[in-house]
Amino acid sequence: MNTDDTSAFRLSNPTHSSPKSPDRDGAQPGEPSDSFELAKRLLGPTICRRLGIYLLPDDFLLSVVIPIFNEVGTIEEIIRRVRACGIQCELILVDDGSTDGTRAVLEKYRDQSDVSLMLHETNQGKGAALKTGFLRARGNVVLVQDADLEYDPAEYSKLIQPIIEGHADVVYGSRFTGDSRRVQYFWHTLGNRVLTLLSNMRTNLNLSDMEVCYKVFRRELIQEIAPTLQEKRFGVEPEITAKIARIPQVRIFERPINYSGRTYAQGKKIGWRDGIRALWCIVRY
Repeated sequence: MNTDDTSAFRLSNPTHSSPKSPDRDGAQPGEPSDSFELAKRLLGPTICRRLGIYLLPDDFLLSVVIPIFNEVGTIEEIIRRVRACGIQCELILVDDGSTDGTRAVLEKYRDQSDVSLMLHETNQGKGAALKTGFLRARGNVVLVQDADLEYDPAEYSKLIQPIIEGHADVVYGSRFTGDSRRVQYFWHTLGNRVLTLLSNMRTNLNLSDMEVCYKVFRRELIQEIAPTLQEKRFGVEPEITAKIARIPQVRIFERPINYSGRTYAQGKKIGWRDGIRALWCIVRY
């Protein structure tokens, strides 16, 4: 069974089950557990673990924080994909002053039970939106999801696995160790690698992708540092990394992810000025 087949198995037989109600795909209580036991018998527990086939606690909740700015073309699709990930989630949607019609789309979700919608009256930046979202989170684990389609929510199960199994407090995705990624700008990739290297030198970590969107935290940990976050824009990535690295005995894992980067014509927002700011943040924090 290859990785793609396993991912499909995991989604059709979700890792999360509730003893009280059917899951989002209509499975009755006990079915995910039965499927897991079947997989263990067929593959063995070691292979199941390596393939990311495991059970979540019955009361597990994943808080997915989505900072949003002018994403009218993708926001509904990313919400659909998050809801289809096979894990019980609360979607924390933080609109950061959108002006392209995104806010009107988001209003449709305001009263839905799995959604918390927060609105910034003016555009402040990704860092400000993340801070707002982190402080609102109620789940056991908090995950950052961009509002575009560069990152795939189908990978949530493997990202949260080290935390669920008690091995990690924080998990970073890595676009540079994954199976597949869209070939993009050389200088952009080089800039990411340089920033990661400099950040590692400051924090004594050995991350391969400090700037990655997919960062996953135990809720108690990220809410400990969220009130101290100062960076409003993309400088929040090295700031979070530096502050996480200073927590005593913090356990940080990386998991490979696939990546389908978009072009600037398609709406990519980070630019060279953000790279300069990130350098300053690496020194500052």
